[in-house]
Amino acid sequence: MNIAKASFVAAPALMAGYGVVRLTDSEHSPGFVWTFGHLLMLASLVMFGWVFAGLRGAVPGRNAKVFGAIGFVGLGAVIVQICADIVVGFMSSDAATKDHNFERFQEIPGVLPVVYTVVPVLFYVGLLGLTISAAVVRPRPLPWWTPVLILVGTAVAGVSLDYIPEAGVLYLIAFLPLVLRTPRVALASA
Repeated sequence: MNIAKASFVAAPALMAGYGVVRLTDSEHSPGFVWTFGHLLMLASLVMFGWVFAGLRGAVPGRNAKVFGAIGFVGLGAVIVQICADIVVGFMSSDAATKDHNFERFQEIPGVLPVVYTVVPVLFYVGLLGLTISAAVVRPRPLPWWTPVLILVGTAVAGVSLDYIPEAGVLYLIAFLPLVLRTPRVALASA
């Protein structure tokens, strides 16, 4: 199994792992659990880079290039967000200090839209666009229900971060067709 194919399992599984770890820390205090959870999510995001590359390689055409680029821009913003969370966690001795440090970071002009509210959404737009493209091209690397599960997983996590484990499981199920069979269109190897 190449890294692109393995990423379709690893990315959502690590994301679900982050969600489970996050649920064990009810106060979301800095420390080992906070850092471990965020490192899981960072690893997930790295794997999502290969997911984007694999989907992009499976779908011909300009739309896939555009959605791939959009997804990578959003991915970059989410990686910065997770890295900022890790750094703030290291700089903070307790939850109150962590919250104060986050406020200071988010007060920097441009940080809120670029790292937290606007640009990160492009990650999900790119992922959904690539999976829709992969579900409609011929031959189809993905079934019609893959983008539906991606959309539902994204919406579930958007309702509450407490549902990140469920979103990870939905993403994993969505990608299973690429893992369980050899698609007629080869995935890009990284």
